[in-house]
Amino acid sequence: MMVLLRHLLGDVLRRLRQRQGRTLREVSADARVSLGYLSEVERGQKEASSELLSSICTALGVPLSQVLREVSDQLALAELQEAALLSDSVASEPVPAQELGIDPVPDRVPQVADMVGV
Repeated sequence: MMVLLRHLLGDVLRRLRQRQGRTLREVSADARVSLGYLSEVERGQKEASSELLSSICTALGVPLSQVLREVSDQLALAELQEAALLSDSVASEPVPAQELGIDPVPDRVPQVADMVGV
Protein backbone atom coordinates (compact mmCIF):
# COMPACT_ATOMS: atom_id res chain seq x y z
CA MET A 1 0.00 0.00 0.00
CA MET A 2 1.60 3.23 -1.15
CA VAL A 3 0.78 6.46 0.68
CA LEU A 4 0.20 9.34 -1.70
CA LEU A 5 1.50 12.75 -0.72
CA ARG A 6 -1.57 14.47 -2.16
CA HIS A 7 -3.83 12.44 0.17
CA LEU A 8 -1.83 13.42 3.24
CA LEU A 9 -1.70 17.05 2.16
CA GLY A 10 -5.45 17.12 1.56
CA ASP A 11 -6.14 15.59 4.97
CA VAL A 12 -3.94 18.16 6.72
CA LEU A 13 -5.54 21.09 4.88
CA ARG A 14 -9.05 19.81 5.65
CA ARG A 15 -8.25 19.36 9.34
CA LEU A 16 -6.82 22.88 9.57
CA ARG A 17 -9.89 24.37 7.86
CA GLN A 18 -12.30 22.41 10.05
CA ARG A 19 -10.44 23.38 13.25
CA GLN A 20 -11.13 26.99 12.29
CA GLY A 21 -14.80 26.22 11.73
CA ARG A 22 -14.57 27.50 8.16
CA THR A 23 -16.35 26.24 5.07
CA LEU A 24 -14.81 25.25 1.77
CA ARG A 25 -16.59 28.23 0.23
CA GLU A 26 -14.99 30.71 2.67
CA VAL A 27 -11.47 29.37 2.19
CA SER A 28 -11.82 29.04 -1.57
CA ALA A 29 -12.93 32.68 -1.81
CA ASP A 30 -10.06 33.88 0.40
CA ALA A 31 -7.53 31.75 -1.52
CA ARG A 32 -9.01 32.80 -4.90
CA VAL A 33 -9.38 29.18 -6.01
CA SER A 34 -12.56 27.50 -7.19
CA LEU A 35 -14.62 25.66 -4.62
CA GLY A 36 -14.51 22.47 -6.68
CA TYR A 37 -10.76 22.54 -7.07
CA LEU A 38 -10.17 23.14 -3.35
CA SER A 39 -12.52 20.25 -2.59
CA GLU A 40 -10.53 17.99 -4.93
CA VAL A 41 -7.26 19.06 -3.29
CA GLU A 42 -8.67 18.27 0.17
CA ARG A 43 -9.84 14.84 -1.05
CA GLY A 44 -6.43 14.09 -2.53
CA GLN A 45 -7.75 13.98 -6.07
CA LYS A 46 -5.68 16.91 -7.36
CA GLU A 47 -2.04 17.85 -6.87
CA ALA A 48 -1.74 21.38 -5.50
CA SER A 49 0.91 23.56 -7.15
CA SER A 50 3.25 25.45 -4.85
CA GLU A 51 1.43 28.69 -5.74
CA LEU A 52 -1.97 27.22 -4.95
CA LEU A 53 -0.71 25.70 -1.72
CA SER A 54 0.71 29.06 -0.70
CA SER A 55 -2.65 30.76 -1.40
CA ILE A 56 -4.56 28.16 0.62
CA CYS A 57 -2.15 28.47 3.55
CA THR A 58 -2.44 32.26 3.45
CA ALA A 59 -6.24 31.98 3.40
CA LEU A 60 -6.05 29.67 6.44
CA GLY A 61 -3.58 31.97 8.22
CA VAL A 62 -1.17 29.07 8.63
CA PRO A 63 2.47 29.03 7.56
CA LEU A 64 3.28 26.66 4.72
CA SER A 65 6.07 25.24 6.89
CA GLN A 66 3.52 24.07 9.48
CA VAL A 67 1.47 22.28 6.81
CA LEU A 68 4.54 20.64 5.32
CA ARG A 69 5.80 19.62 8.77
CA GLU A 70 2.50 17.95 9.61
CA VAL A 71 2.43 16.20 6.21
CA SER A 72 6.02 15.06 6.77
CA ASP A 73 5.18 13.65 10.21
CA GLN A 74 2.14 11.82 8.82
CA LEU A 75 4.26 10.43 5.97
CA ALA A 76 6.91 9.22 8.42
CA LEU A 77 4.25 7.43 10.45
CA ALA A 78 2.78 5.82 7.34
CA GLU A 79 6.21 4.64 6.19
CA LEU A 80 6.99 3.14 9.59
CA GLN A 81 3.65 1.37 9.71
CA GLU A 82 4.13 0.09 6.16
CA ALA A 83 7.59 -1.23 7.06
CA ALA A 84 6.14 -2.92 10.14
CA LEU A 85 3.44 -4.56 8.04
CA LEU A 86 6.05 -5.89 5.66
CA SER A 87 8.00 -7.41 8.52
CA ASP A 88 4.86 -8.95 10.06
CA SER A 89 5.52 -7.19 13.35
CA VAL A 90 2.77 -4.59 13.27
CA ALA A 91 0.57 -4.11 16.31
CA SER A 92 -3.19 -4.19 15.91
CA GLU A 93 -3.30 -0.42 16.58
CA PRO A 94 -1.27 2.41 15.04
CA VAL A 95 1.89 3.37 16.91
CA PRO A 96 1.56 6.76 18.65
CA ALA A 97 3.83 9.44 17.20
CA GLN A 98 5.53 10.01 20.58
CA GLU A 99 6.65 6.37 20.74
CA LEU A 100 8.33 6.81 17.37
CA GLY A 101 10.18 9.92 18.49
CA ILE A 102 8.00 12.24 16.41
CA ASP A 103 6.70 15.34 18.13
CA PRO A 104 2.98 15.83 17.50
CA VAL A 105 2.24 18.94 15.47
CA PRO A 106 0.37 21.57 17.49
CA ASP A 107 -3.12 22.61 16.43
CA ARG A 108 -1.75 26.06 15.80
CA VAL A 109 1.43 28.04 15.75
CA PRO A 110 1.00 30.56 18.61
CA GLN A 111 2.90 33.40 16.95
CA VAL A 112 0.85 33.24 13.75
CA ALA A 113 -2.47 32.64 15.52
CA ASP A 114 -1.81 35.54 17.87
CA MET A 115 -0.95 37.83 14.95
CA VAL A 116 -4.25 37.13 13.19
CA GLY A 117 -6.25 37.57 16.39
CA VAL A 118 -7.23 33.93 16.98
